[in-house]
Amino acid sequence: MNGLYAEERQQAIAVLARARGRVAVADLAKRFHVTSETIRRDLDTLASLGVLSRVHGGAVPAENVRLVESAVPAREVELAAEKERIAEAALAYLPTGRASTVLLDAGTTLGRFADLIPAGRVATAVTNSLTLAAALSAREATEVQSLGGRVRGITQATVGSATVDALRALRVDVAFLGANGFTSIHGFSTPDPAEGAVKRAMVGSARRVVVLADSSKFGAEYLVSFAEASEVDVLVTDSGLSPFAQQSLTEQGIEVVLA
Repeated sequence: MNGLYAEERQQAIAVLARARGRVAVADLAKRFHVTSETIRRDLDTLASLGVLSRVHGGAVPAENVRLVESAVPAREVELAAEKERIAEAALAYLPTGRASTVLLDAGTTLGRFADLIPAGRVATAVTNSLTLAAALSAREATEVQSLGGRVRGITQATVGSATVDALRALRVDVAFLGANGFTSIHGFSTPDPAEGAVKRAMVGSARRVVVLADSSKFGAEYLVSFAEASEVDVLVTDSGLSPFAQQSLTEQGIEVVLA
């Protein structure tokens, strides 16, 4: 791509950033055959226009940098069909055995997943979600352990040092987690540090980690990364995930399931 005017190059950079979720200075300099300083000026220009947001070593689309999350009622109706398919596909990753144990994160997709778990399929279910604990406890064949801690109203999940300490003492077969955003570079993220600490402890307590997240969350980088891409074994998402996104994640060693 030699001989482009600055405006043409900047437009191409913006398109590339939206397609990939992130662009790096070094890669762009090589792609457009210009210096790193030129690319940095391009990124600064696009950032000043509100098109991109600068991050270390590059930039991401401005709309992908998020600090807040919507409440549970609002998220319940978002991509409902996709979440249902994701929940159904995730059933294949339930552990087997009479003493099988699972850890369930809070979230609307996890709520659908919990509703679909066959009675008696899991011996013990541990969760920090008040909603999931109530629903699962109605099934006599499953022992339910609810993690204590401070309750976050927006997610109805327990968080804090008590929750993290309890998780550090556990070892479960499979942890099923949700995420507000995910990329191959920033990993799986959430906007709240307290919730991020709990999710990170969940990852550390499980022999296998399965994340349930719809494809609209790819490219979104929230404040706190709770797991690197390489720390997640399976991502169950929907068919809206682009081939590029799928490739970037599988290259990190994640099994990507499109529901």
